Amino acid sequence: MAEISDVYFVDGVRTPFGRAGEKGMYWNTRADDLAVKATIGLMERNDAVPADRIDDVAIAATSQTGDQGLTLGRSVAILAGLPNTVPGLAVDRMCAGAMTSVTTMGASIGFGMYDFAIAGGVEHMGHHPIGSNADPNPRFVAEKMVDPAALDMGVTAERIFDRFPHLTKVRSDRFGMLSQHKVQAAYDAGKLQPDLVPVAIKGADGAWGLATEDEGRRPQTTMEDLAGLKTPFRPHGRVTAGTSSPLTDGATMSLLAGSGAVKEFGLSPKMKMVSFAFAGVQPEIMGIGPIPSTEKALKKAGLTIADIGLFELNEAFAIQVISLLDHFGIADDDPRVNQWGGAIAVGHPLAATGVRLMIQLAAQFAERPDVRYGLTAMCVGLGQGGSVIWENPFYDGKKRK
Repeated sequence: MAEISDVYFVDGVRTPFGRAGEKGMYWNTRADDLAVKATIGLMERNDAVPADRIDDVAIAATSQTGDQGLTLGRSVAILAGLPNTVPGLAVDRMCAGAMTSVTTMGASIGFGMYDFAIAGGVEHMGHHPIGSNADPNPRFVAEKMVDPAALDMGVTAERIFDRFPHLTKVRSDRFGMLSQHKVQAAYDAGKLQPDLVPVAIKGADGAWGLATEDEGRRPQTTMEDLAGLKTPFRPHGRVTAGTSSPLTDGATMSLLAGSGAVKEFGLSPKMKMVSFAFAGVQPEIMGIGPIPSTEKALKKAGLTIADIGLFELNEAFAIQVISLLDHFGIADDDPRVNQWGGAIAVGHPLAATGVRLMIQLAAQFAERPDVRYGLTAMCVGLGQGGSVIWENPFYDGKKRK
């Protein structure tokens, strides 16, 4: 009979993230090939785990069509050379796709059904712009279930400003600027590169190259630069390109395992899953979604926000992150929050981002044995939030000087 098991994040990798569109480095690269590259890189880095012991592969995408269709978990597993005995599935929870891949596979491991699973996500927003090929049911508007503007993520961000006037544009601009600076500092210190899987890319001229870093970073950003940007979602608004995550292509992948498998193969996991939760809010103000999901996850874990020593929060919009920090009484520039920057600088390939948050938290755990718990959280289109609380296996109980 299967036994309840702890769930471990053994490892995670990602492709460099590229700017979406014809000028982006992945314009001539298939979405599923990005996921394949990440999967191969993950398995090569964890060669102690036999490929035939993987019990399932869950890969998320928001637009499941074209080169992001055909049951990604199964098709990518085959393309990546995993044995035909390894099954797979596709997941969609918009921006929290990869996060949901992890929690779904984690739940299967925790219940004792799986020993190992691969969980991740991919989004090629150049090939599949957000909302493309979608056909929202007319009842949403006709029966006034959802304001039509709820389908425009930038408008929902503007509404956070409306609801919380003390969350100013200046605060948002500063957060966006610091994200750019922190990502560059992390690159300069070699923090992000170890978990990036290089990808061969073909340019418009037919020449081949290699993608090794996130494209589109703007480390020289200043407050003056941001103050002068247009507000595309509303005349005289407060959300700009400088405080929003850019359209992005990329893939992420993680390896999860249960207690027995970790012991059997002598693995050294990077994190242990403590709890997770998803929650719904009004679609018109979807950015506050991580607030109730985090409250639920904390309650399930028997913890408070004060127990969280590191935060990896997806920067869909600066104002969205600030709203969560403000709710929990955390300063915008608290050093525990996104210490290596976030999506405003590196990008947000929708369904892939959840695992990027986990990769960065895991790397920080390794450097911070004084921190016991960390949080990965994100807002989700149509009014949702997702949160996962993790425990640091390197925790030594000693306070950092």
